[in-house]
Amino acid sequence: MTDVSGLTGYVSSGMNSTAADSKKLSADMNTFLTLLTTQLKHQDPLDPMDTAEFTNQLVQYSAVEQSIQTNEKLDTLLSLNIANLGAQAVSYIGKTAQVLGDVMPLENGKAKATYTLDKDVTSAAITVKDMTGKIVYSGAAEKTAGTHEFTWDGKDSNGVQLEDGAYQIVVTTTVPKGETSASVTTTVFGKVTGVASDANNVYVGLGDSVTAQLGDIVTIRNDDYFDKDDAQKPSDGEGEDTTPPEGEGDGDSETPPAEG
Repeated sequence: MTDVSGLTGYVSSGMNSTAADSKKLSADMNTFLTLLTTQLKHQDPLDPMDTAEFTNQLVQYSAVEQSIQTNEKLDTLLSLNIANLGAQAVSYIGKTAQVLGDVMPLENGKAKATYTLDKDVTSAAITVKDMTGKIVYSGAAEKTAGTHEFTWDGKDSNGVQLEDGAYQIVVTTTVPKGETSASVTTTVFGKVTGVASDANNVYVGLGDSVTAQLGDIVTIRNDDYFDKDDAQKPSDGEGEDTTPPEGEGDGDSETPPAEG
């Protein structure tokens, strides 16, 4: 993730653009006033200049100057708002964020995403690519409309464990001939590891390899969200509690009511 110090130069140059425009306007205004006063000094008293044109120019200069001053105030408000959002986003650090996007972080051999289909499809497939575009995993996807989860253990198609990092999830679908293609929306999950900002936005780091805009966050969850999927579910009765609930069981075991 890009840290705040790495964005400092960009922030400074963005903030100085309005100041540069104001300085240029001031120089142009001084030049205009110098030319105007020179003309007035040397005008023919018997045939004075038409003042309407340069008065109109003065009004235009004044309007532009006011616009630049307004932009300066808006830049200041925007900077304060971004700083406030960044301060609030710090509370997300350590939690798991669900973010709109297709690049997911593989953290400790775990990656999770969702894909939403707007309609039923004939077939669907999930492909995972590394950041060079190489396909490292492919498999079947759900074909029904709605949101579906995808959990990846970080292993390629040969069962080799891949290094943690950023990986892209791509969902492709086919529909019956003559129908419009299905729309696919993907979100990714990652633990928030940091917050940064520039002149235009606030960003959160997901793991050590993915950066997302604050506005793209869909949900914030507890930091044990991934661990919940690791819990082994009982199967074939193994590990299930066979003790009958209180009050249930064979009829012979019922306790007779106490005699009065």
